[in-house]
Parts: sequence; C-alpha cells; structure tokens
Amino acid sequence: MPHASHLLMVVLATALADGGTPSPSIGATPAAAVDGTSAPAMRAMPAPADGSSSGPVIRAVAASAIGEHQAVVPLEKFKVFTQDSGPVNYYEVVSEGDIRMIRGVYTPPLGNVVLYAETPDKAWHTVKQVSWRWRVHALPKDANDCGPGFSDNAASVFLAFKAGIKIMVLKYAWSTLGTPGTSCVSSRGWFFDRDTILLRTGGPLNVWETVEVDPRAEFVKHYGGKLQDVPDFVGLGLMTDGDNSQSPAEGDYADFIVRW
Repeated sequence: MPHASHLLMVVLATALADGGTPSPSIGATPAAAVDGTSAPAMRAMPAPADGSSSGPVIRAVAASAIGEHQAVVPLEKFKVFTQDSGPVNYYEVVSEGDIRMIRGVYTPPLGNVVLYAETPDKAWHTVKQVSWRWRVHALPKDANDCGPGFSDNAASVFLAFKAGIKIMVLKYAWSTLGTPGTSCVSSRGWFFDRDTILLRTGGPLNVWETVEVDPRAEFVKHYGGKLQDVPDFVGLGLMTDGDNSQSPAEGDYADFIVRW
C-alpha cells in the first residue's frame, strides 16, 4: 500500500521531530508497571561475566514473554525522513570487527536528521519485545529532553504506534542531564502524540549497552488503556542531534530485534 506507507512516513516524521516544550508526566518519575506495581522504568543488569564490553542490559519493562518469533531489522532499512530532516545525512553504516552499526555524528550548524524503519507487519499486533544496543561518544551541551535544558540527545530511539491516522510515539533518550527514568509529555495533537523517557543520562562513554522494551506494556504505561487495545506497532526511529544546543553529538546503534 504505497499511499498508506507514504502517509505513515509523513505523519511519523512530524511525530519524531524536535521541538516544543515538554510537559512532565505526573511527578516526572517512572510510571507504574501495567499490573499496578511501582516497577522502575529501567534496571541495569550486571555486565557479562566474561568481561566483554557489551555493557549492562537496561529493561524499560521486563518482558512477560520473549515471543516465539523474531526478526532483525536490517540497518540498511533505516532511511532518512526527508519530510522533516536537514539536507545533510550525518549517519552511516560502519563496522568494528564483527559489529555493524549505524553511527550518527552531528556537528553544528547542521539541521537534525531522523532515520526510520517500518517494523515487520507480522509483529504489528503481537509484538512482545524490542531490543537494541547503543553507545555514545559525545554528549550535546546541557541537553535534557525533559527539561530544563536543550532538547538534544547523544542517542534516541523511537517506537511508533498507529491508531487510525494518528501516530503515538515513545521516545527513549540518552541525554546529557536529568534523572534516568524521568518521563515527560513532549507532544499532544490531533495526528500525533509523543512521550519521552530519559533512559540514560551522562556516561559512560564508548560502552555498549543493551535495551529491552515490551512495547505494548510501555504503551499502556504511558498512554493508558488495556493491552488488548494497544494500536499497531508500526515503526522504529532513531536520532542523534545537537541542533538546539549547537554542540557536537555522537552515538552508535546496533542489533535492532523485534520479537512476537
């Protein structure tokens, strides 16, 4: 459905873009888990016992089930949102040993650029978990996506849900300042909503970390409703930027996996 896909890209580009003043969620603290318990928005797992540098695992919500199927989202599938990105694409796919990654290197005065990828349609209704790895090399100056500070990120990943013609986004940010686990309302509108979660702030630099998210549970936690009514999980986005603070930012992304 080329027309539907194009409409999705236009609306999602607007939803992912920078801008606006975020409004704190209630208490600007980690929301409660779906079962009503006060689970933290993330928890770090110990680094591998073999001493490898893959870093801790961060779980926004512990997945109740990993799922019977999985698909790796190819890095080449991430494309520039031309509808709402600057003219210079500062991302590239690079390799270090056996690790392939998308590297974003923002330098002022470039405009910010968002990359997107559509998720496997078989997982739209039944997604159990999304995981990825990321690391940062340079943090933008005084950046805090939930404020106070500039709305910039060394790294950020978006989960996009489609309810009719409306796009609802959860943005997971690796920011410079702020308290990990803080969430805020970044945007509300007729055609898109976005909540931002500060998953990581500050260092460590140059260390891979793994994130595992239960998208449907996270959606309910931030937008309410019931698990069975969560709209389709249709897309992933990523952005490294420093355009608001006019400062360098650099981050790497790898191993995007969708499980259902």
